[in-house]
Amino acid sequence: MESIFLMAPPPGDGGGSGLISTIIMFGAIFLIFYFMIIRPQQKRAKEREKLLSNIEKGDKVVTSGGMHGIIAGLDEKTVLLQVSENVKLKFERSAIASIISSKESAKSM
Repeated sequence: MESIFLMAPPPGDGGGSGLISTIIMFGAIFLIFYFMIIRPQQKRAKEREKLLSNIEKGDKVVTSGGMHGIIAGLDEKTVLLQVSENVKLKFERSAIASIISSKESAKSM
């Protein structure tokens, strides 16, 4: 009778190819994470920073809490939001969720 034994290769033979394929797989996983998660998040952060830096007095905005108002004053980190006649509230700049209409677009209409 003939018996067949499956044997692992000796420790010194062919071990490098397994290491290289593992490194390639980790590199591919990192690239996938970068292009699917990290890069889009950085892009959104830049757009948000641009939005917050372009706020001007007279812009109509919505806060993250849903309050609508007109920018009545600006500081470095805060905005003064006029929500009604004689009612002005102070918010952090980061609380601005979106600009509904800016002063320039209202003039061009």
